Amino acid sequence: MILFCNFAYKIIKYRMNFISLGSGSSGNCYLLQSGGTSILLDAGISIRSMRKYLKDIGLSLESDISAVFVTHDHADHIKAVGNIARDFGMPIYATELVHEGIACNRCLKIDLPGSCKAFVEKGTPVTLGNFRITPFDVPHDSHDCVGYVVEADGVRFCLITDVGHVTDTIREQVGLANYLVLESNHDVNMLLMGKYSKFLKDRISSDKGHLNNEQAAYLLAEYATPQLRHVWLCHLSEENNHPELARKTAEAILRDHGIIPGVDFEVDILKRKTPSEFYSLT
Repeated sequence: MILFCNFAYKIIKYRMNFISLGSGSSGNCYLLQSGGTSILLDAGISIRSMRKYLKDIGLSLESDISAVFVTHDHADHIKAVGNIARDFGMPIYATELVHEGIACNRCLKIDLPGSCKAFVEKGTPVTLGNFRITPFDVPHDSHDCVGYVVEADGVRFCLITDVGHVTDTIREQVGLANYLVLESNHDVNMLLMGKYSKFLKDRISSDKGHLNNEQAAYLLAEYATPQLRHVWLCHLSEENNHPELARKTAEAILRDHGIIPGVDFEVDILKRKTPSEFYSLT
């Protein structure tokens, strides 16, 4: 179910709600809301943009967001965490290694106060309001990296981004998800033929880099189950991908496996620099 009207949204208090505020190398930030509790998964967009986008959906950082859960310590995922912690005393949840990476990341101009550092462990759930949030291991070239399973209202939402290669844990999470945000970072040919240096091309395509369109599509085709309702492809490269290319690649591979996008489950592409539609997850 999607509710939107000229970017003015109505929060449905007793359902899980989802909106992407930005998805890509320019900044990643996702909001989930349920039962009066709102959390952010990553905070890699500017604090000014975050305030504006939240205001557009009737929320504010000051009074409505309970916590930030960080996947890893790269700049496009943590840009605003220092401001958020300092200005609002908000807990920033991450693994111990991710917190170490945040502390030494030069993009972060404001250090996290010790009182705002909250810790998660892979496989161990955290309960916050109506949410049950469980991190799991994701391979990436950061200090550490996790995906998150967020459960509430009988719904299982899963975020898997910045993925170097597909692991058994990731396959399992795809198979359990009702709603899934999944990286589809680049097209292999665009990356190979593009202007990036060899070093950067090798980094992106390595087993600690990023999933390409075909890898994401085959992961869905082989491990999605009938309980999956909606997939959002995320973290698309501006230089080495295109939204329609990612969509067409996914749809073609899914159809080859007997899965019909829009019938078996929805497939959408998250915007890089602007918010998505507002989704009520049922």
